[in-house]
Amino acid sequence: MSTTIVMPDANEECAYCESRIFDHEPICVRDCTDDCGSPVYFCNYACLSAHIGESNLTTGNTCKWSPDGSDCC
Repeated sequence: MSTTIVMPDANEECAYCESRIFDHEPICVRDCTDDCGSPVYFCNYACLSAHIGESNLTTGNTCKWSPDGSDCC
């Protein structure tokens, strides 16, 4: 599988706060478990983190940790 990288439009807006991404430090995110989908852009890590938290994207996606590593992944 390959992914084509295309530079976003100069006026691309953040998926979370709707600021222009290039006014900050943009981050491109793709869901590559389903044909990589379309990219989603965030203007910085704070907006990406807020989106992850508000959308509960980590719920059920973490493993149980033990000191010997036997319960992880």
